[in-house]
Amino acid sequence: MTLRFIGTTSEDGDCPTLYEIEETGDIVVQGDRLTDPKHLEQLRDVKDSETFVVIPRELLTRYAPKE
Repeated sequence: MTLRFIGTTSEDGDCPTLYEIEETGDIVVQGDRLTDPKHLEQLRDVKDSETFVVIPRELLTRYAPKE
């Protein structure tokens, strides 16, 4: 699996960052883990293998704009 760096809004190399899996076109997100219990209890259909990260709106609007 080969990851291609898409972009980041971090100035110092910290998260958040977007990558693309070149073979599939799927997106990988690096970000802070969602830990707020009130937010976590609202999530649905969560598999044991899943985790959740917070993505700043600026990262998406800069690198994944709506078409």
